[in-house]
Amino acid sequence: MGPVADPRDLINRNRAWAQRILRDDPGFFRRLSAQQAPRYLWIGCADSRVSANVITGLDPGEVFVHRNIANVVPHTDLNVLSVLEFAVGVLNVEHIIVCGHYGCGGIDAALDLQPHGLLDSWLRHIKEVAVKHEHELETYPDRRLRAARLVELNVVEQALNVCSTSVVQEAWAAGKELTVHAWVYGISDGLIRDLNFRVSGPEDLKPAYRLSLTGTPGEPDPFTN
Repeated sequence: MGPVADPRDLINRNRAWAQRILRDDPGFFRRLSAQQAPRYLWIGCADSRVSANVITGLDPGEVFVHRNIANVVPHTDLNVLSVLEFAVGVLNVEHIIVCGHYGCGGIDAALDLQPHGLLDSWLRHIKEVAVKHEHELETYPDRRLRAARLVELNVVEQALNVCSTSVVQEAWAAGKELTVHAWVYGISDGLIRDLNFRVSGPEDLKPAYRLSLTGTPGEPDPFTN
């Protein structure tokens, strides 16, 4: 289907989608309405090109999703903390995936040294990551490579933030099986990269963090040209 000019067309598309689902799987919505039991919490970017269900091939109900600009997990954000609490404490998810993407507008904005109004308050979290890793970032004279590496570093640092929340720490202390991952999605090829940050308990944290920082930046996304 082509672009939608009138938002009311979305309702027609919804009707067509529901009919296709029922034709292929008559019990789909009955099962979906019975319970919400996802194994995964996805913390991703709000970019319209990066939909968790679509790029992972999962059906509705299989992944619990939180999205914001540049997939940031600040310890002062009650929104993301509430999502974490619900996902871990109520839904009992087994995996938390922080997934960024190359060509991220939030990352580019954090690097461009231009004012962005209210958005600058949010970008401060990304800029802090850039300052923490400025010696490495300065080794990439090409702007696209520098942005690609900051995408990766930001994902790792936000996954680290997830691990240090009281929600996750208490879950591990209670013996829950819960693993935190850091991934990056490439818009130009549709592939997800695992950044080797996989933490299933406090003892995994330092080794996983060190391992995840040894990578090299992914291929620059053509959308950043």
